[in-house]
Amino acid sequence: MTSTSDPFAYDLDALRARVLPETGGEVDRSIPQLARADASLFAAALVSIDGAVGASVDSDVRVSIQSAVKPFLFALALQDTEGEALGRVGIEPTGEAFDAIKLESGTGRPPNPMVNAGALLTASLVDGADAAARSARILSGLSAFAGRALEVDADIAKNEHLLGDRNHALAHLMRAEDTLAVSADDAVAVYAQACATLVDARDLALMGATLAAGGRNPVTGVEVVSREVARDVISVMATCGVYDGSGRWMRQVGVPAKSGVSGVIVLAAPGRLGAAVISPPLDDQGTSVRGHIASELLSAELDLHSFRTNAR
Repeated sequence: MTSTSDPFAYDLDALRARVLPETGGEVDRSIPQLARADASLFAAALVSIDGAVGASVDSDVRVSIQSAVKPFLFALALQDTEGEALGRVGIEPTGEAFDAIKLESGTGRPPNPMVNAGALLTASLVDGADAAARSARILSGLSAFAGRALEVDADIAKNEHLLGDRNHALAHLMRAEDTLAVSADDAVAVYAQACATLVDARDLALMGATLAAGGRNPVTGVEVVSREVARDVISVMATCGVYDGSGRWMRQVGVPAKSGVSGVIVLAAPGRLGAAVISPPLDDQGTSVRGHIASELLSAELDLHSFRTNAR
């Protein structure tokens, strides 16, 4: 496949054919809906910051966004608190699993917004007088990023809430540290609703492109968040977005990204494009196996690596 700077001209179906033979990884089994995922699914999409869209076969298949919602929760919290959220959550990578029962020593803050503790907190900081209002604000904000009205799968949200024992533990721990202002159950319920939002590859790519374009949706023209918020979110995605695999990801792919256990990966190449891949089988870090391979190919063939230089 020849290199091209035009995502609309990039052959995503050819990319799909190249990565489908990979059979490594296992689907997530934390809730029944994820355990039933189609392991053969692969979809990809690209959206440039001028609104050009490219998509593969199956790019309209919807899955729950899961942890790929975290950059957007952080963005909405920053926007709604006028930056105050930066003082409520750390921004350093942990080198540990996404659901590690751990807070910052001495502050009681979550280590960063891309782990579960951080997402529980940022979801609690968006505008809204109660859990229902915060969930509505989050769904509205995610829809603005995606450029269309999104929906929540109520069954997935219910299971995320009922079976999220570690999330409940993290929320209670933050309550004990006076970090979390809402009740533990409130925090977990709102986060579960956010994770259960249904997206397809086109939605995710446009969400990434909105961050890459400085917070303005390149298709609808709506300013979803400020340039400063988009910059801060992409920065943390670069260092923390793939959990304890973030360093390896940035060396190999070089594009800020966030993974999710439904097999989704959203990428944001600042000033260039947003991209998304969906393929359920995961590696040991909870990242899509095919998605990682496809992201490396996209980065190389669209010349996206943040640290590549042609200087000699």
